[in-house]
Amino acid sequence: MGNVLTSDLTQIDSLELAQALAAKLAIAPNDWHKLKGNRKVQAQQHLSAALVFLLNDNPAAALQHLEQAQGWLDRTISAPPCPDHGRKTAS
Repeated sequence: MGNVLTSDLTQIDSLELAQALAAKLAIAPNDWHKLKGNRKVQAQQHLSAALVFLLNDNPAAALQHLEQAQGWLDRTISAPPCPDHGRKTAS
């Protein structure tokens, strides 16, 4: 892993790297039901988003995501209900 990875990473902008990490850690719509209550996955998603906002000079949004990550880790927040539940469907 050593020098090859380090030299490759010097070619990538920090924001691009953070955006790639955020994209990788984002919960895909198809996985929402499966991962909605997974505290580690939720915290990872919010922490990576916080880094992107911080690197984009938006500390207020970064702080909101940090607080969400903390809530997932300290169990003060839980998954919201499914956005599709309660939605009326056309007949």
